[in-house]
Amino acid sequence: MTGSSERSGARIWNYWRIARWTAALALLLTPLVMMQISDEWHWNIGSFLVAGTIIGGVGLLYELAERASGSRAYRAGAAIALVAPVLLVWSTIVRDDGNGIGFFMVIMAAAVGSFSAWFRPAGMARTMFGIAIMQALLGLAIATAPSTVSIPDGPLRAWLYSGFFTVLWLMSAILFRVSAKEDR
Repeated sequence: MTGSSERSGARIWNYWRIARWTAALALLLTPLVMMQISDEWHWNIGSFLVAGTIIGGVGLLYELAERASGSRAYRAGAAIALVAPVLLVWSTIVRDDGNGIGFFMVIMAAAVGSFSAWFRPAGMARTMFGIAIMQALLGLAIATAPSTVSIPDGPLRAWLYSGFFTVLWLMSAILFRVSAKEDR
């Protein structure tokens, strides 16, 4: 009885959990520090609330994924599947090139697919593979759009941007597939 409570206590306060939440806090406090150093950083309380909600939400979702499976492949796949949308949203907001709605639809499809798979590894693998295909097709649509073709290096940038996220989704799919094979 004592051994199991010691293990659960150690599991709750493990070093990786402390490191994750410390990194999240550091990431959230970076703009506050930069506002003191540079005049080019202008965040208001709303910006911090949105960033905190996104970063904290991803942290909490990863905590749930960590409890859902003991498989390291599942955890790594979940981590990538959670970080990819954050990077996608953040970079879409920063770039603000008018293509954001397509990327947000990819994220919504990932969320709907994950819920419909009940977060099981085999279903998550299929979902992430489908999202990778969606991401690649969106990259193709953006790269061949007349507005992108008229920009120097526009198609190349669109391919590289979308290709990066396609690779992330595929990595997540592969890790979920490995986890599904481990469960059998």
